[in-house]
Amino acid sequence: MGKRVALVLAGCGVFDGSEIHEASAALVHLSRGGAEVKIFAPNIEQRDVVNHLKGSSTEEKRNVLVESARLARGNIQDLAELKAGEFDAVIFPGGFGVAKNLCSWAVDGKNCTVNEQVSSTLQAFHSAKKPIGLCCISPVLAAKVFPGCEVTVGQDKDVDGRFPDAETASAIAELGCKHICKNVNESHVDKANKIVTTCAFMCKAPLHEIFDGIGTMVQEVLKLA
Repeated sequence: MGKRVALVLAGCGVFDGSEIHEASAALVHLSRGGAEVKIFAPNIEQRDVVNHLKGSSTEEKRNVLVESARLARGNIQDLAELKAGEFDAVIFPGGFGVAKNLCSWAVDGKNCTVNEQVSSTLQAFHSAKKPIGLCCISPVLAAKVFPGCEVTVGQDKDVDGRFPDAETASAIAELGCKHICKNVNESHVDKANKIVTTCAFMCKAPLHEIFDGIGTMVQEVLKLA
């Protein structure tokens, strides 16, 4: 029997929800790894709704669970229903929705708060010594919930213009966590905490390199599960 993995989404679309390519890549690699996946999202209102063509906020109101259902092809559950005891691992794709809806990093940076359901989900898996996979901006969730943990969001300097959000690494370090510099096609395993991270779209890289990096994260999560 394959590993049972929960995938937690934050909406649908890079600027106000989950990054679609990252979510899809995680699902493809989980499928290839023989995992049994169930998808969840919090039943809350989005912080904002962004017109992805114009890149500007609109006056619309949208629900994170309803929007995430687009990515899940309708097969999704409220995050409140997720029970860590029924799964071997949990994975959080990235996207601005993580920094807006799952926590307030987009507004408050290192002083952000994490959604209560998200925090309790992370703590439940961690307490059960079950692996947690995070990519793109979602490693900041671990940095807030697990002081002293090790994560990567890529590089801590904007190498050749490929890491425009490199200051995120410094903010993670200021939270008392250890940032590990990794390339886009790599992941980092914090063995003590069973946290696996990869930078994904925190790096300006070709899509196949991001896909491969997420693949290493998923593989390491399944090994630990």
